[in-house]
Amino acid sequence: MSITEEGTSRFVTVKGVRIHYNEAGSGPALVLIHGGGPGASGWSNYNRNIEVLARSFRVIVPDLPGFGKSDIKPKGSAMPAWYATKMGEFLDELGIDKAHFVGNSLGGMVTLRLALDRPEKVDRMVLMGPGGSIPMFSQFPTEAIKTLLFFYDGPGPSIERLRGFVKDFVYDPSQITEELLEGRMKTALQPHIVETPPMRPDPKALMEPVWNDPRLASLKHETMIVWGREDRVMPIDMAFPLLKQIPRARLFVLPQCGHWAQWEHAEEFNRVTADFFGAANAA
Repeated sequence: MSITEEGTSRFVTVKGVRIHYNEAGSGPALVLIHGGGPGASGWSNYNRNIEVLARSFRVIVPDLPGFGKSDIKPKGSAMPAWYATKMGEFLDELGIDKAHFVGNSLGGMVTLRLALDRPEKVDRMVLMGPGGSIPMFSQFPTEAIKTLLFFYDGPGPSIERLRGFVKDFVYDPSQITEELLEGRMKTALQPHIVETPPMRPDPKALMEPVWNDPRLASLKHETMIVWGREDRVMPIDMAFPLLKQIPRARLFVLPQCGHWAQWEHAEEFNRVTADFFGAANAA
């Protein structure tokens, strides 16, 4: 039987914040954290991965507060520290001592910050085009990041603006389906998200760089950094500061691939990711 969003939907309240998540499968816990684009949610980011990974793992896919069906993120709260704290508390609330993690973009930055702040909660981690780094050669912020930050400003959100942004996720625009766009647009237009867009620049909040955190050199976690060679959201040279500093990191590059490796190259991503986490289970 196919896994559905409705059939895997759950809610939990974590210190006053209601968090939605999808859960499927059994075995070692594997948490998949989505990125920060307009209309993002755990299910929209990972619906090509959950069913396959759930054959070996207890897959848990939260909507970060401010996204999907979760409560909003408080104004003025630092990123990624607030999200990392909340994800650690989320695991505590579910009674999970330690989990593997996949983090895409914003989710990669949150995963990395959680590993720094509460290393005992993270087993192995996959950082897929993560935020929190800095490019060595490329111009940044990219046009895609500017669109993300100001999606709700100017002329306001529209399916045309969303289509233009989401196409930057991938190398092959034909990978973007109308179903995906309609689902993300519906999520993006939820009143509580329109009122408080999670990624709008907040002058009261601190966006903390993770790439120059001195604790990176002390991380003991096995880490796989995954990057699409043609990523137009987070250029591939953003991988190098993290690769240089995280002691047990390795880099896996997918050719003809944009920012959304888990969607565009789902079969290979699922296989490589499952193998990476499966090796830890066999150790």
